[in-house]
Amino acid sequence: MTANSRLSAGDAAPDLTLSDADANTVSLADYAGKRVVVYFYPAAGTPGCTKQACDFRDSLAQLNDAGLDVLGISPDKPAKLAKFRDAEGLTFPLLSDPEKSTLQAWGAFGEKSMYGKTVTGVIRSTFVIDADGKVEVAQYNVKATGHVAKLIRDLKL
Repeated sequence: MTANSRLSAGDAAPDLTLSDADANTVSLADYAGKRVVVYFYPAAGTPGCTKQACDFRDSLAQLNDAGLDVLGISPDKPAKLAKFRDAEGLTFPLLSDPEKSTLQAWGAFGEKSMYGKTVTGVIRSTFVIDADGKVEVAQYNVKATGHVAKLIRDLKL
């Protein structure tokens, strides 16, 4: 899959196995039989990414009550993710993809427009994976602010 390939509803979710903030291995397969929100963000500790992560944190009980787990993925190393998690009180796994292979497999890395310029980088994206490992929702170029509330509305939670 190239960096510009995008996932759509009904596609099989690409496998992922990455290290979390504590250097433990986490796989999408660990969530087999469950629905999971997988979201990709550019960089831990930046204003937009912090806002988005805190929105997921603040909505986690509602998402969990609806049977959804949350995984956040960025190219940051585990140590930076641990610092971010601890600073913001995040209670869901943050996964590290420094090689960007998972980002690319999910279509969350490639060309994007930033401040009017075309750059290559992480495309802020959110997916809902169903209990069978299929993409239920695929959203690219999402806004950091207000995105979680919109996702909850879209899922009618």
